[in-house]
Amino acid sequence: MQRFATSLLLGIAVAAVWVNMDPASYYDMIEWRILDLNILGFFWPDPPSLTPLNLVAELLIPFFMFLIGKELWEAVVIERGALAGRQAILPVAGAVGAMIGAVIVWRVLGWMMDPSDETSLSTGWPVPLGGDVVLVYLFGRLGFDRRSTALHLLMLVVIGMDISGLILLGLTHPNGGLLRLSWLILPLLASLAVWWFHARAHQDMAERVKRRHAALWPYIAAGLVSYLGVLAAGLPGALGLLPVIPAIAHADRSFGLFAAAEELLHDPLNRLSHALIHPITGILFIFGLTRGGFDLMAFAPPTLLVLFTYWLGKPIGFLLGCLIAGRIAGGQMPPDIGTIALIRIAVLIGLGFTVPVLALDTALQGGEVAEAARLGLALTLGAGLISLLLPRGPSR
Repeated sequence: MQRFATSLLLGIAVAAVWVNMDPASYYDMIEWRILDLNILGFFWPDPPSLTPLNLVAELLIPFFMFLIGKELWEAVVIERGALAGRQAILPVAGAVGAMIGAVIVWRVLGWMMDPSDETSLSTGWPVPLGGDVVLVYLFGRLGFDRRSTALHLLMLVVIGMDISGLILLGLTHPNGGLLRLSWLILPLLASLAVWWFHARAHQDMAERVKRRHAALWPYIAAGLVSYLGVLAAGLPGALGLLPVIPAIAHADRSFGLFAAAEELLHDPLNRLSHALIHPITGILFIFGLTRGGFDLMAFAPPTLLVLFTYWLGKPIGFLLGCLIAGRIAGGQMPPDIGTIALIRIAVLIGLGFTVPVLALDTALQGGEVAEAARLGLALTLGAGLISLLLPRGPSR
């Protein structure tokens, strides 16, 4: 994860310098038309041209989302996972509270800034729903011990918001109308088929036969079908590989979120995730390069709207969600999560870039509004620095 963060930040830094020194050549680079995709007109009502901008968002980021989706799935299904049973109450309540807080602040302040909705700010409420798993982990590790419950809670909340935010973006801004959602039958059938004919049989086989049935190609084929079905449904391509994750055979134990010790596990799900580590490092650099070009002169009301939403709406919503979860659980919080830990988590939830910047082009009209919002997302990285000012001592 630290390697991911370094790669992403390096890409953002290069893009920021480039766009502020020579904006014309930067935009020429990210919008360079590599190939026309008319052949995919069957799946897209208006097939786009292949550019570095959408190449990364639609074809490469799905691999990163697969990796974080894998961690979330294991937390739910593995015995003693971080989201098993009543343990799910706190992270789910925190994530839901943060997203509700973000939507409320965005809608209220957006209306106050533009009552006539000339800039279509009202449609941009999906932008602040997501966070940034990589950068939040980077700053979270500086404030929490690697094995602390607080760090796991932080990561689960951000992963949940990232995936939920993209799903809500796709459902509220579908490409081609809601009727295209019927294409989601493809991911469903692909997942059921690979589970029934491959993964299900894998569980009860002798070791000799199990090795043969542990082949990864059926899962890769199912992932391709799933990806095409998600695209055809008009949803973000970043979600394309997630439907097949539950169908992939996995270990019955986990060492924790993004634990290095999982390299010792050789089940198909972990083998696939291990194979993606090095490619994703490069993908995140390219993502930062193509999506991280924020213009320092683009400051405008949408910039403040993003900052207020991330630094006010999401933290307050998260804390209220945790308070409600505590009441549901009888007022009990995990032993190492106290006031300081909750405040640090709330501050770090106010950081968002990777997933929110994916939503900009869809949820907001382009031009000055989107660029002002992009600058606001870049400024939210200051939440990580603010979190470092909090004391690191005991949580309570």
